[in-house]
Amino acid sequence: MSAERVTAQYNEEFRTPGSDLPTVAQHVKDFPTLAPWHGEYLARPLFVAEREIRDFGDDLKHLLDILLSLPERMFGGDLEAFRSVLGISDDHWEAIRRFGDVLPPHYGRADMYHDGTSFKLLEFNLGSEAGGWGLAGEISRATMEVDAFADFARRNRLGYVHPARAAVEALRRFGARVAPGREPVVALLEWRGGLADYGAAWLNDLSALRWAGLDIRMAEVSDVHERGGALYLGDTKIDVVYRAFVPDQIAEEPDGWDLVAPLLRAHRAGGTLLWTPLSSNMLANKACMALLSDPARRRNFSEDECRLIDRVLPWTRLINTDTLKTDSDLVDECREQREQLILKVNARGGGFGAVVGWETDDATWRRALEDSAAEGCVVQQRVVPRPELVVNAVSGEIEEWHAAYGMFYTPQGCAGVFGKLVPAGSGGIISVLSHAKAHSAAVFQVNEPPAGGEVPATGASPAHAAK
Repeated sequence: MSAERVTAQYNEEFRTPGSDLPTVAQHVKDFPTLAPWHGEYLARPLFVAEREIRDFGDDLKHLLDILLSLPERMFGGDLEAFRSVLGISDDHWEAIRRFGDVLPPHYGRADMYHDGTSFKLLEFNLGSEAGGWGLAGEISRATMEVDAFADFARRNRLGYVHPARAAVEALRRFGARVAPGREPVVALLEWRGGLADYGAAWLNDLSALRWAGLDIRMAEVSDVHERGGALYLGDTKIDVVYRAFVPDQIAEEPDGWDLVAPLLRAHRAGGTLLWTPLSSNMLANKACMALLSDPARRRNFSEDECRLIDRVLPWTRLINTDTLKTDSDLVDECREQREQLILKVNARGGGFGAVVGWETDDATWRRALEDSAAEGCVVQQRVVPRPELVVNAVSGEIEEWHAAYGMFYTPQGCAGVFGKLVPAGSGGIISVLSHAKAHSAAVFQVNEPPAGGEVPATGASPAHAAK
């Protein structure tokens, strides 16, 4: 059965008198590991075809390989030239270089829309500071605890991958370098004062990671000390640091380097490993998408790679002060195509600093291009999300929502998906951080029947079965 037919069937059963499906959202909200998260949940999960998710995950893996090769392919390994194009400041760059400029692992979240034909990549989030690992899997796990949904999942061969399980597997493999034969001790480190702002959000991830078997603690960089070439939290040796801070925080604090000095010494000595180096922030810079999309740089890619880029990445161009001075054709095109473009500031996330062209007048759009060029930004072709039909639990009416999908990934590949949604027509940016009406949702994939006939979802591959 297709994902569209599963959606239609779910909505029909949801509206059937006496159905328990309307209780799913409240059960998710009350789920213990989701208690620290105070956001709202959609009345139903999202459904996608397993083959479509798998194919996009394969494309994403190959695209990440290309992304990580950009400094070598386009700049001959000259990282100074690379960072100059990205617009990374001297202080920010110093933080990256002091911790080493090694390439980061595939670990983070890719955000995409489905335009009704296929998934389109909006941006990369590369590095451990990208959250949501616990939220995604735990919404699905909580949903499966409702008997009515578990029965629906069995009948329709629904499954999901739990991101926290995948993250724990990746961290165990990494931590085995300094903790062979035992469970590594992991510390999620926020910046000084960061737990007051983000501690509640991280608690959800920690709860899920602990449920998946990881020995993980949470602290701030000012809480740890170095001894004998390793990092300690109190008397506990830390094997792996799960970084939740970014280079800008080091650069912007007067005593930033003093705060990270113990971690830097332990990192260089090898007694404590840093999961995702600060170089991940360099490659997560949105300007990298413009480098991938720029036709003037196509010679750096094979024909297959060009087809891959065109298949998953919308038209994306870099705008900076040099562009304003030297590429009048591109600037004119961006002005003329305002209603089909969105502006995103290179080093910001969560929708902050973004300007939606189709919601802006010409004068405001022109000023946004000029003002954001100084910081560095990209303009990207608009992707119109397909409507997601959802039953209003109170009125029983069908409503249209728009979804942004987040695909998590580790070095082992796709690590699960979840959704963020807003009511259709309520704004062009789908973000739980900047949209008051945003809701979160589980994403279940519709598994194909195996050769030989139909089987329940629990008979599918364990990584994809309804758990």
